[in-house]
Amino acid sequence: MTPLSRRNSLKIGLAALTTAATAGTTTSASAQTHTTATKTPFKVEQVFIPIAGSQDMFPVRRIYCIGRNYAAHAREMGSDPTREPPFFFQKPTDAIQYVAPDKVVDHPYPSLTKNYHYEVELVAALKSGGKNISIETALDHVYGYALGLDMTRRDLQRALGDQKKPWEIGKSFDHSAPIGPIYRVQALKNFSKETISLSVNGVIKQQATLDQMIWSVAEQIAKLSEANELFAGDIIYSGTPENVGPVVKGDVILCKLDQLPDLSIKIV
Repeated sequence: MTPLSRRNSLKIGLAALTTAATAGTTTSASAQTHTTATKTPFKVEQVFIPIAGSQDMFPVRRIYCIGRNYAAHAREMGSDPTREPPFFFQKPTDAIQYVAPDKVVDHPYPSLTKNYHYEVELVAALKSGGKNISIETALDHVYGYALGLDMTRRDLQRALGDQKKPWEIGKSFDHSAPIGPIYRVQALKNFSKETISLSVNGVIKQQATLDQMIWSVAEQIAKLSEANELFAGDIIYSGTPENVGPVVKGDVILCKLDQLPDLSIKIV
């Protein structure tokens, strides 16, 4: 087991920012990007994800997630996958918990919940972006892929949903986005029918193939760019198969996806 402090587990490879975006990036009208050092009253650390086979680190700008993107999972959550358009939500950037290959990393059971759920997902990492991106060109913006977990305080999500209130607190909290290293697209074959799965204590709980996604990665990028201008550094959690369920302290989660290394955490 690999016990990590919050600082170390969330911020592998982090560095304090003293300069803003590098040359070649685009900005929206509301964003302010400085190419020279900017004086600030304190330092805010940038979140990075290691890139496999490289000394470079992937800087995370935003974490987007798509909801109910496998038909069977949509049904188990009470939705009709034949009628529901895609919807997205976000997690805070520092929800990232990096999980190195061949390690079982301690993952703290969060506060305020008694029903803590796993959701295994393919994650797409963008190298560029734009507004109203076409499906045909969407994958040109992908830098690489990783295996991730969208951890969820399900009782809070459901209770707030029942009250017609935003359920952000059920999805967006410390450590809620475990993720493995990013593999560049050049090192991978195109994802199509690969098997993605999750087991708890050696028992398979989730298993599907990527072609069972309702909205492909290209379609997700295109639809998301209709609502938000996308940028380099954005990552997209692409949805989870059916049979999400709870874990308790002591449980070990093992995630698998063809072409990518396994991801494993222990709930502590």
